[in-house]
Amino acid sequence: MIEVKKKDNESIGSLLRRFSKKVQQSGLLIQARSSRFKEKTPSKTERRKGALRRNEIVGEKEKLRKLGKLEDDYRTNYRSN
Repeated sequence: MIEVKKKDNESIGSLLRRFSKKVQQSGLLIQARSSRFKEKTPSKTERRKGALRRNEIVGEKEKLRKLGKLEDDYRTNYRSN
């Protein structure tokens, strides 16, 4: 924690300037900004569940495509031309 005590005959402006300088030198702002948008990495089980979910979706789409209930993806049509 950063502490700044007011000196004798020191104005509030200079006190604030000293405080902000100490905050910048400590690197707290950079650390707070970097952790603000950082996403937590998924655990091993979460990754496995996601992979299983993706495989299920791909399987369902393939099944519907074979039955003719789902049109080919636009990317496959684009590549074949």
